[in-house]
Amino acid sequence: MPADAAGTWPVTLVEGPVTLRPLRRRDRRAWLDLRAANAAWLRPWDATSPVGAPPTSFGAYLRSQDRQGRSGEGLPFVVEVDGDLVGQVSIMTIVRGALWSGSVGYWISRHVAGRGITPWAVATACDYAWGALGLHRLEVNVRPENGPSLRVVAKLGFREEGLRRRFLHIDGDWRDHRSFALTAEEVPGGLVRRLRAAGQVPR
Repeated sequence: MPADAAGTWPVTLVEGPVTLRPLRRRDRRAWLDLRAANAAWLRPWDATSPVGAPPTSFGAYLRSQDRQGRSGEGLPFVVEVDGDLVGQVSIMTIVRGALWSGSVGYWISRHVAGRGITPWAVATACDYAWGALGLHRLEVNVRPENGPSLRVVAKLGFREEGLRRRFLHIDGDWRDHRSFALTAEEVPGGLVRRLRAAGQVPR
């Protein structure tokens, strides 16, 4: 019987040099500094509000992340490498019923991009969602212009399902996204195993 996400949070996942864990109050300075250092790098890909909502404080953001984890609606992880916070990977909009699905989102600091950390972190989170939580389908939606993110889904073998027109509000407008997905049956050994077999380990 698949496990229900409610009641399993908080959880920490360690796979090789990469650790996924919940955001903590003591991360405030490191998280704010990392976001500030990567503001220009992330601006074209970060979701925005079409009604111009004010910025969310770190405390409010932390509480929102914790609520989603504890309710089973999401798995919001920060990514650590060698003890340093370098990004985030989340499986959100978790739906059960007849679907048992979730949507994967991620970002990584520019100073560690290209080292294989992002696909490894995404693979670790997906394997947990398919295994411990029993989810059936995971999807990733990527702007057509986002070359680094497209390379992540290609490395992981996500199957393209089509174009979602004006799908999310990003950087001030509604943006098209290419949609990719995998079901648990398509990756019986898990994504981390797939990366290891291909020699695509973080460096």
